[in-house]
Amino acid sequence: MGENPAKNHYAQLNQGEENEMEIFGYKTQGCRKALCIAGYILSCGALLLLFYWKPEWDVWANCIRCSLEEADVVLLRTTDDFRIYSRKTVTWISVSALIKSRSDYPATAEEDSIFSKAIMKPSLQVKSIRVQRIRYVWNICAKQFQKVGALEDHHTCSAIHAKFGSGLTCNERDVRRVICGPNTIDVPVIPIWKLLIKEVLNPFYVFQLFSVCLWFAEDYMEYATAIIIMSLLSIFLTVYDLRQQSVKLHRLVESHNNIMVTVCRNKEGFQELESHHLVPGDMLVLKEGKTLLPCDAILISGQCIVNESMLTGESIPITKTHLPQADNFKPWRMHCAEDYKKHVLFCGTEVIQTKADDGGVVKAVVLRTGFNTAKGDLVRSILYPKPMNFKLYRDALRFLMCLIAFAAIGMIYTVCVFALNGEEAGEVVKKALDVITIAVPPALPAALTTGIIYTQRRLKKKGIFCISPQRINMCGQLNLICFDKTGTLTEDGLDLWGLLPSERNCFQDIHSFPVDHSLPWGPVFRAMAVCHSLIVWEGKIQGDPLDVKMFEATNWVIDDSSGHQIEGQGSTHATVVRPGPKASSAPVEGVAILHQFPFSSALQRMSVIAQEIGGEQQVFTKGAPEVVAMLCRAETVPPNFESKLLLYTAQGFRVIGLACKSLQAKKQSTDLTREEVESDLTFLGLLIMENRLKRETKPVLEELSAARIRSVMVTGDNIQTAVTVAKNAGMISPTNRVILVEANKIPGSFSASITWKPLEENKTENYRGL
Repeated sequence: MGENPAKNHYAQLNQGEENEMEIFGYKTQGCRKALCIAGYILSCGALLLLFYWKPEWDVWANCIRCSLEEADVVLLRTTDDFRIYSRKTVTWISVSALIKSRSDYPATAEEDSIFSKAIMKPSLQVKSIRVQRIRYVWNICAKQFQKVGALEDHHTCSAIHAKFGSGLTCNERDVRRVICGPNTIDVPVIPIWKLLIKEVLNPFYVFQLFSVCLWFAEDYMEYATAIIIMSLLSIFLTVYDLRQQSVKLHRLVESHNNIMVTVCRNKEGFQELESHHLVPGDMLVLKEGKTLLPCDAILISGQCIVNESMLTGESIPITKTHLPQADNFKPWRMHCAEDYKKHVLFCGTEVIQTKADDGGVVKAVVLRTGFNTAKGDLVRSILYPKPMNFKLYRDALRFLMCLIAFAAIGMIYTVCVFALNGEEAGEVVKKALDVITIAVPPALPAALTTGIIYTQRRLKKKGIFCISPQRINMCGQLNLICFDKTGTLTEDGLDLWGLLPSERNCFQDIHSFPVDHSLPWGPVFRAMAVCHSLIVWEGKIQGDPLDVKMFEATNWVIDDSSGHQIEGQGSTHATVVRPGPKASSAPVEGVAILHQFPFSSALQRMSVIAQEIGGEQQVFTKGAPEVVAMLCRAETVPPNFESKLLLYTAQGFRVIGLACKSLQAKKQSTDLTREEVESDLTFLGLLIMENRLKRETKPVLEELSAARIRSVMVTGDNIQTAVTVAKNAGMISPTNRVILVEANKIPGSFSASITWKPLEENKTENYRGL
């Protein structure tokens, strides 16, 4: 839109996001409201019921269109195919008690903050609406409603460190708390009477009530009683099921709201407070030991290891690193690109280990609170499931419309016949209305509800849970199922199959596991011992299954003591690995892992800076072989690298590249950038892992194929490995031809070069297109 949204009475809410909505401004008019109240009384509540079903009609009848700036009621409309309307009342939040005079106001918040742009002068009030548990405030400058409860996206990395690194002032904290509301994910248990009223006001049950009243008037006592009993049973089962879900969800999230946290206040120092007082921009101090996070936060100093199983379902500890202090003009998310999540601690996850830099504390800036957090978003997706746009529902609606059309024809015919026969007016009306109850089965909703609840309980016995029961009917409509590879089609764990070391530009003899002798001491051994993100948690080594298998093959152990002072590294607390009881002799006491650059799916690699106790610092890198080889000096990569890689990936093995280099100890490891560390490496060799198919994979895929449901594998592994696994699983028939399609950008052009390459052959064909 080129024009001012306020003049158009219209704007976008959550523009560009998945839950984007159109928002329209309205002002309540007294005479219209009086006429509607009269209508409610004269229609015996029928008009009120209609407005309950159609909130947009309620707004159109009671209000007049106006600009969003003047509106006291807003009408929201989703931008999806359903175009669902919802009505929201505009509320006012007063901050006058916090800001004593207008001259004090600039000191309370930053000038570029949404909080300063939302406070109206001189009344010191904020205009807001609440949509699906998220609060939006009116931005006076932008003339639109904007979300609060999250740190603004425009902040750069350096701005986050500078503005929030020392904590908020007392005034800033109080203003933000009043405008954002408490940091809680509050899911109240819905009272039974509310659930009952909501269910009874369903159009189907209102139609049933109409039908039952008509049948009693015509003395259809037995049938009417049977329908009443069936409907009451259906309503009772639905309400009971909804109540149970409400109680479970309430218990699931209530622990989040009462956590004691330590924050740093500007000029006030450290304070202990309850987590519901947190606001975006607060400086959170993370202590040693297990901590449940009550908000989303950006790590700005130190390092954390977190358990994100609550969000991802995978109980592999994840390493989080602090946000770099990059001094540029890019917003922090754009600067960090796809890896911004490596700096974000998510609400509901558990911090299991912290490592501070330079003897300080581990600090994080509160990014999002309440329902804006990752956990809050998950809860909102349960509370407000997306409507389904299935062809079955559209066809069912058309079928219902056809029945209503036939009923209308029947009504007209009935009225004509009975009127010509001289029947009384009352009888004619009853007979005409009876035609509708015959054409549209009144027992249909009760039968559907009972069927869905029964199906849900059958699924529950098999360990299958469904948060949106209406979707059960749609399962028979599936024609495509996508699977992850590792841990879904294949076993969770990987077995170490072999190691192909490289020395002086040549591959050496393969070292097989576990039959061969112990690995000799050398750069490859050091890489396997330190290039990982493993930790000791509850007495066991925890981390990525690949890392666990690789480290266990060395027979070394992780020293899980509180920390180690490393010479030349200030007070860095480093993880130290040492030879275990079964390890072959090594010329070192141990190796300290000084710094870690966690695995990035975008970069397809991870690196560590390590130092032998009493020795020099070294960099070790592992990742996708093609990527690792590109980072190595060309003279260290064997000329037959590609053919060897193809040999093992074609057999379905997962292949990992290893590399290293010595590091000049001129500056601290924490000051080095990833680009500096991961360059001019020496290629060390290939680690070959075996990933077996699960026993149930092939039968399940055969069953899906027999049902004519297409199966697709989604994986980040080497394409040749994925194809081999797919063939072994029966996903690709032996007679099928596999073609690799690659698109490469042409420099200085908008078009791309597309390459079609049969995997079994070497010839290629090139086509160019947009």
